[in-house]
Amino acid sequence: MTPNHVTAVRALLVAVLAGLILVAPAPPVAWTAVIAATIAAVLDGVDGWLARRKSMVTAVGARFDTEVDALLILVLAILAWRWSKAGWWVLMSGLLRYLFVAAGWLWAWTGGPLTPTRRGRVICVVQIVALIVAVAPIIPPPLSAAAAAAGLLVLACSFLVDTIRLWRNARST
Repeated sequence: MTPNHVTAVRALLVAVLAGLILVAPAPPVAWTAVIAATIAAVLDGVDGWLARRKSMVTAVGARFDTEVDALLILVLAILAWRWSKAGWWVLMSGLLRYLFVAAGWLWAWTGGPLTPTRRGRVICVVQIVALIVAVAPIIPPPLSAAAAAAGLLVLACSFLVDTIRLWRNARST
């Protein structure tokens, strides 16, 4: 199995999660979301490990992985909002990546290359875990909103760091 196969399985799990958006948040449905998202998060580590171990790291594979991560975050954020586990603001967790990409169309300097960092990988995991916790049926809304808010705050700080780095790089060239 190649790393891209693992990422494709993750994408299928995200599709299952997206299908839950229109379903009422009964405990079995919410547990399905928690389990599917947890498996997708664990497989996120597996695909990267496989790519490095088998010397199969590619730009396409890295982009595929990033986009599946972004879509997973967006779907989990929609679930948290739709199931009243957090306010509308939680949607920003899922929209930040896409706003960042759109900014690259408006301001060329924001579309510059970003070197993958440990910080970025850790914050991605923190954000996904925060949203999994938020949609978990055993976490009541005040705590679920706090978990989602903490994840959004950390993610927004990471995007700010990357934006500043791109801006400085653009000014130095």
